[in-house]
Amino acid sequence: MLHAVIMAGGSGTRFWPESRAAWPKQLLPLSGTRSLIQDTVDRLGQLVPPERILIVTAARLVEAVRGQLPELPAAAVIGEPCKRDTAPCIGLAAFRISRGDSDATLAVMPADHAILPAQALRDAIHCAADLVDRQPERIVTFGIKATYPAESFGYIERGEPVELPVEPASGAACLAFEVARFKEKPPAAVAREYLASGNFYWNSGIFVWKARTILAALEQHQSELFGRLRAIAAADGTSEFQATFEREFAAIRGISIDYAIMERAPDVVVIEAPFTWDDVGSWQAMARLRGVDTQNNTIAADPHIAVNTSGTILRSVDRHLIAAVGLKDMIVVHTPDATLVASRHDEEAIRQVVKQLEERGWTEYL
Repeated sequence: MLHAVIMAGGSGTRFWPESRAAWPKQLLPLSGTRSLIQDTVDRLGQLVPPERILIVTAARLVEAVRGQLPELPAAAVIGEPCKRDTAPCIGLAAFRISRGDSDATLAVMPADHAILPAQALRDAIHCAADLVDRQPERIVTFGIKATYPAESFGYIERGEPVELPVEPASGAACLAFEVARFKEKPPAAVAREYLASGNFYWNSGIFVWKARTILAALEQHQSELFGRLRAIAAADGTSEFQATFEREFAAIRGISIDYAIMERAPDVVVIEAPFTWDDVGSWQAMARLRGVDTQNNTIAADPHIAVNTSGTILRSVDRHLIAAVGLKDMIVVHTPDATLVASRHDEEAIRQVVKQLEERGWTEYL
């Protein structure tokens, strides 16, 4: 059966001051009225029922996630005791799901992406699951057609076409290719070469595979990590589970699934995503998700006044008035206890703000 695994442990520091440790970006309504994690569950629709959805998040966020998703059973949310990147997260989920379904197929996705239309994603997952069912050792990922030479994304180089065994119910066509290689985030000149070639996709971080296939790959390539996850799985349902979980998970060396498995796996297929995708990585995403007015401003503030202001993102909560005068290409975000004023051209420096807050011990703002 098809199961969904949603990775929801990120901290979203580039969305400070609205994203905080106790309420990070995946819990925020950045692209509409629903939070990013709610949107992620919503877009699965009828493809995966609530009892086959598993969310892996940070232990401190478990109750908040359950509160936002009351339609899911409480056991559908697992809280990691510490952050250890995506490979341990995915392995943990694969062990948990395979206990009840030894032939489970997993659709793995982050909780903080914006994807439209939802039906196109469901069609693509359907295609991927069918490819995996016919060849269980296969790993399928989704590539996003590059539209500009991005330096902040990993890339996938496509190889020979792969024949899709079925057409989605909607009649939409899916294109699949062998993966020639994965490439890390490139410098600008290399990214321009990738874009010009037409053979490279952005790596979406969305995957479909058999639970047993990814566990076998972890056992082969990450034996220590696999052993600790196996110890956690063996204690599941016993009085020793929590202590074992905390001890063994903390001992894992964090590693991404790309480094751990994807770059080593022998049979990887990429499906060209038939949907629009945004990784919602920073405040710049607000303009893409919410659009702009005639002055190229993105407004998520009610009320607001903008005078001689252009190319600026304004965001506030609780009907706090923002009045912007003479601003150009700025980001202004107001929250009850902190306000960010930043240049859109220096957005990465927001991480430095968070770092300085940590260094100064101003944890009430984190």
